[in-house]
Amino acid sequence: MANRLSVIATRTGDDGTTGLGDGSRTPKDAPRIAALGDVDELNSVIGVLLGEAIPAEIAADLLAIQHDLFDMGAELCIPGHTAVKDEQVARLDERLTHYNGTLTPLREFILPGGARAAAQAHVARTVCRRAERAVVALAGVEAVNPPVRQYLNRLSDLLFVLARCINKAEGKGDVFWTSPQARKAT
Repeated sequence: MANRLSVIATRTGDDGTTGLGDGSRTPKDAPRIAALGDVDELNSVIGVLLGEAIPAEIAADLLAIQHDLFDMGAELCIPGHTAVKDEQVARLDERLTHYNGTLTPLREFILPGGARAAAQAHVARTVCRRAERAVVALAGVEAVNPPVRQYLNRLSDLLFVLARCINKAEGKGDVFWTSPQARKAT
């Protein structure tokens, strides 16, 4: 394989623009770049989560998700390019059903917390929701492949469920929210 990145500091972005995969340039604050940056941040946050001690099955799923997010980044970087497919969304649905089936139903709201890795999964969930909002904003001004939005929507749900699974694997329970009235009573 040829070198993909031979020069990292090109200085071509010093004017406030960045290059897209099709060779065009766009402002660094354009909706497409905001969406691309949020997806990149999400991928990085999942990388941090993968640095934690988590069950092997969850780690394998998160690694596959990182590859999907890189594909999504390529799609966002090249206007008109399609990389995220319905099958990838369906795989998230299947994994969501699988993991959710291992948990007791929630009867209360939960707070982000418990094990450090579970808290990190919640951070990834919130970054995923921001990436989804950025993609929705992009779709308001340019065409976006529907599976991109669907994938991010499913992924945020999966990350919530994975946080609960990680807490369970660590022997920690969910951290339940208590109402202001209940907090006053204690």
